[in-house]
Amino acid sequence: MSEQQNSGDLRQVRIDKLKDLVNAGRDPYKVSKYEVTSNSQYIKDNYDELESKFVSIAGRIMSRRGQGKAGFYDIQDHLGKIQMFAKQDAIGEEEYKWLKTYDIGDIIGVKGKIFKTRTGEISIRAEEVKLLSKSLQTLPEKFHGLKDPDLRYRQRYVDLIVNPEIKDIFIMRNKIIKGIREYLDGEGYLEVETPILSPIAGGANARPFVTHHNTLDIDMYMRIANELFLKRLVVGGLGNGVYEMGKMFRNEGMDSNHNPEYTAMEVYKPYADFHDMMTLTENIVFYVAKKVRGTAKIEFQGKIIDFTPPWRRVKMQDMVKEYTGVDFDLINTDEEAIEVAKRKGLEIKPLMTRGHVISQLFEEFCEEHLEQPTFVTHHPVEISPLAKRNVQDPRLTDRFEAYANTWEIANAFSELNDPLDQRKRFEEQLRQKEAGDDEAHMMDNDFINAVEVGLPPTGGLGIGVDRVIMLITNQPTIRDIILFPTMKPLD
Repeated sequence: MSEQQNSGDLRQVRIDKLKDLVNAGRDPYKVSKYEVTSNSQYIKDNYDELESKFVSIAGRIMSRRGQGKAGFYDIQDHLGKIQMFAKQDAIGEEEYKWLKTYDIGDIIGVKGKIFKTRTGEISIRAEEVKLLSKSLQTLPEKFHGLKDPDLRYRQRYVDLIVNPEIKDIFIMRNKIIKGIREYLDGEGYLEVETPILSPIAGGANARPFVTHHNTLDIDMYMRIANELFLKRLVVGGLGNGVYEMGKMFRNEGMDSNHNPEYTAMEVYKPYADFHDMMTLTENIVFYVAKKVRGTAKIEFQGKIIDFTPPWRRVKMQDMVKEYTGVDFDLINTDEEAIEVAKRKGLEIKPLMTRGHVISQLFEEFCEEHLEQPTFVTHHPVEISPLAKRNVQDPRLTDRFEAYANTWEIANAFSELNDPLDQRKRFEEQLRQKEAGDDEAHMMDNDFINAVEVGLPPTGGLGIGVDRVIMLITNQPTIRDIILFPTMKPLD
């Protein structure tokens, strides 16, 4: 018999049991409420004061032992497991007969008194047992569990039941997200909400998801960033700094640290620059690491990453020189740079410039060395359409990307507030798009109009929240810290 046939047969057995329950007037799905007065963890933590006291709990049957007129059942609620001891004399012959028909995975309510067994296990001596929901599916066998990663991500509800330790990861995720908000609120930033759907996908170089608005009969894009809306609010003078944390959507590849739908936080502060954003970045990550793990020295996959400020700061060109031997202070033309790119084996693309070569050399030869938290600064202007030019070298920008474990975890600028320069940058991005770059930035005339109204000198920062969570929770893939990651549908 195949596994699928066996699973189907077991399901039919459970359906037949359900029919027996319904015919006996015991339909569990008609139960709409059950009074719960305690939980497994509270009972174990407070046994001395609860001994012999009456409690009411609810949870899922995970195992059972014993035969005849008494049995032990492990009941799992949202905080753990506790043992129930059920005896025919205590709950009645009829109820005990039905209890013996219940399956692993069924959800029951239990009322009874707290005691310790002869082996010292804290338990509930049942006086009443009520079936609250019938499980028609068979849970994975407890000793092998649900191990297939693909199935775990597709059936997270089963994963949470049979691998309850993963709940800790998502509880830590919740604390990290709360911690980011706590820190920013404490610094006086105002949390706001901006559109997820927009006629223009702006604020980053990325390929967007496209949808259609039927009433307006226009294509719209799911946001790839919320930057341009947040800077509009800075123009309007809303608060002494604004931030938003939420979902972004990029129609791009999927791997261990990329999911098409992900969580990011962006913050903008008037009269600040990218140096202020460096301080803000390291302080936020330090704060949440200490809050959740109690230390800034985080173990990740066998190595220690130390988020204690200050983090290392290094210019992109200096890193390129260190790891490739190419000194771009001596290379001043696009032609010279492209010759370097050819020698280093880079792909030569249309409209490629000196700045593009610097960026690609960095990605190819430098990123892999950025294990400890590092700010890589002064990106070329060609790859930074929203960043202010560096005064000493206008070919570069006052921008940084923060790295840890070789991953980019944050991106920040001294924001470009020259509307004429901004228009030229967008026009150059349009030329890149026409040359085949699907990720080039779109023209946003309303945003330029907002900058013309007057954007003060502003520091802006975006943090990849999911990657920070991966590092702090020691999880190697982004799918392990997203409850429902994007998956290819099964046939």
